[in-house]
Amino acid sequence: MSETDLELLARYFRQNAEDAFSEIVRRHVDLVHSAALRQVRSPQLAEEVAQSTFLKLARHASEFAPDTIVTAWLYQVTRREAIDVVRREARRQLREQIASEMNAMNATADDWSQIEPLLDEAMHALDETDRAAVLLRYFENKSLREVGATIGTSDDTAQKRISRAVERLREFFNKRGVTIGANGLVVVLSANAVQSAPAALAQGVTAMAMTTTAAAGTANLIPLQTLKLMASTKLKTIAVAAVLILLAGVVTTVILKTVRTTQATAHSDITGAWEGVSEIPRVTGVLQGEKATTRVVFRFFKTNGAYTAIGELIDTSPNRFEAIEFTYNPPEVRFRANANETFQGTLNAGANEITGTWTEKSSWPLLLKRTTTPATAPVPLTESDYTRRAGSDLQGRWRGSLGSGVNAVKVTVKIAEPSAGTFRAELDNTTGPWLRQPMTVTYQQPRVTLLVTSRAGMFEGTMNGDATEMVGIWKQGGKQAPAILRRADQ
Repeated sequence: MSETDLELLARYFRQNAEDAFSEIVRRHVDLVHSAALRQVRSPQLAEEVAQSTFLKLARHASEFAPDTIVTAWLYQVTRREAIDVVRREARRQLREQIASEMNAMNATADDWSQIEPLLDEAMHALDETDRAAVLLRYFENKSLREVGATIGTSDDTAQKRISRAVERLREFFNKRGVTIGANGLVVVLSANAVQSAPAALAQGVTAMAMTTTAAAGTANLIPLQTLKLMASTKLKTIAVAAVLILLAGVVTTVILKTVRTTQATAHSDITGAWEGVSEIPRVTGVLQGEKATTRVVFRFFKTNGAYTAIGELIDTSPNRFEAIEFTYNPPEVRFRANANETFQGTLNAGANEITGTWTEKSSWPLLLKRTTTPATAPVPLTESDYTRRAGSDLQGRWRGSLGSGVNAVKVTVKIAEPSAGTFRAELDNTTGPWLRQPMTVTYQQPRVTLLVTSRAGMFEGTMNGDATEMVGIWKQGGKQAPAILRRADQ
């Protein structure tokens, strides 16, 4: 009878038996590689994920509970490793994109000086819908989804229309002796086409219009053709040239350039760090009716007029994530962390708070406050941090179960005590997706309290005489369950 997966792992750990680990790999490598390939879509990256997964298996060979299903464990770890690789690749691509754009920006000053005198004539040569699409995409930095919704097409159709319009603009400039590629033209437009208006202009125009309304009664302030253009394209910009304002019988001509809402001085720049406290969906806290929460920090960046964001869950995960779509139409802020997670909020008048809603299957309120001292997530523990040592009852790796029977949750707790009475700890739920959950530790011999920082549960127990076992209870949602933790590094 062949050895089980757990027997092979035990023999590998005790005897450093290469044949045992090779057999484990042979049994499961196809499953792991296939799962990785489906998620990362790259044979090279899939191999990297598979190698990382089996490396973790080797490192944790001594930690498996008797009822662990190795196939399920490998599948779950593969998923986490694949997610990490996808995020890393996204960050790399973002850095390369920004570097490329910054390199292109070095040439935009000369290009812009040649394009600027011709731009409005070139824009006028486009048909109305193409012109609106270019304005929305590169003058207002709208997403393709927003452009499509505004002009009444799909994202893909909007992209094709924009590409076609950019090519027509490029041809227009080329015929007049200005040679520039499509990518370079896009960078130049995004960086230069809309400049901040004088700070007092908006207030002055408003005051003038209000005065005119009072003096002229029903006089037309804006030509009818302009109103039709604004209605047909749904542009939220001031797009009036040579507006005739009738004031007490005197004709005054005011020349206004197109003003992008995200660039106007009257609207606040939201770059920087923003911090709030978010609920953790479907996870209860220690007390009855309490919800687990995590501090969340977002850092907003702006490149070539477009915003991006990086987020970090301080109390639940050591991994950062990036916004895949960001829209700022003052005072509205909206971004997506992935296909299913969205934040939408409103910037207050003081530009120091964003009141909004986070949506992930369900929705809950999230208030973000501007900060210059954002919280930082704990540095993940390494094996050397929690290696068992003399003089510390708690430092080491502990393994056990929370609850009993079919509802028992298998966990590993890693505790470091860098100095007497100072602790760092992490909880791994080995039967679920939660890994490296930060914990706070209180030890008054023999009493031990381990609280998940997000308050998604708490262990209270007693240490035995030789510091090899902690027996107690697990508290969550106002309920209690038996819990026991034993040293896994004896």
